[in-house]
Amino acid sequence: MRRPSCQSLMINSIYKQLQQEAIRIAGKYPAPAFYVDFSGEVSRSMRFFAEDEVVCSLWRFVSENIENDYGHGLEHVKNVAIDAGAIVLIEAGPFCISREELDHRVRMAQAAGLLHDIRRKDKNHAAAGARYSRQILRDYPFTQPDIDAICLAISNHEAFGQNRKGVTPASDLLSGSLYDADKFRWGPENFTRTLWAMVSYKEIPFERFLAHYPEGMAFLKKIRRTFRTPTGRRYGPEFIDLGIAIGEDLHEVIREKFQS
Repeated sequence: MRRPSCQSLMINSIYKQLQQEAIRIAGKYPAPAFYVDFSGEVSRSMRFFAEDEVVCSLWRFVSENIENDYGHGLEHVKNVAIDAGAIVLIEAGPFCISREELDHRVRMAQAAGLLHDIRRKDKNHAAAGARYSRQILRDYPFTQPDIDAICLAISNHEAFGQNRKGVTPASDLLSGSLYDADKFRWGPENFTRTLWAMVSYKEIPFERFLAHYPEGMAFLKKIRRTFRTPTGRRYGPEFIDLGIAIGEDLHEVIREKFQS
């Protein structure tokens, strides 16, 4: 096993300090309104995630097969799965003819959430993840149309990538729910968790990190306009605004304490 260099250890130490600063800053801001206004749907999605046999089996598979060192590992896919399930409950709940139908839609959304970054380090990871997931899902109790809809959602989840239409409104809702739940993570979670895992994994020099910081903040502002479901379009921009506020506050801390 390759031992980390002194430079690598120093870089990681700086990023750990910055992560702690970001967590401190994030604590000053309120939780996104999505979790307040839809606490019931989020709680129901969490319970479903913990209790549904199919989802639990898929969670075990992902836990054993996902690479967990790049900011898009287990914690990330679990959060995406739960929020995607909550969005489906919000959007589809009033229209489903039975509890069984709604549960199955949540099951599909959570399956898509768990698998969407299973090939995160591959080139064109959304398409690669969809191809891989198609093989995996054959071992689970999903119909072929179910698998097609889940894999379409996975292939559509990349920001500014393709957004192919599904064959049914339910397929389009699944795709939009996965996308929006994934982009919720570009809010506070980006600065409290994801960013630091990515830059540490890549051993990005601190000077390069600083040089690209404004570019990253500009990218967040573009994400703000891309949410796809009615719920995402209403609540998603607040996630991004909170992330931007945390990022701007953190930039001030960097200038004062770290840039020299």
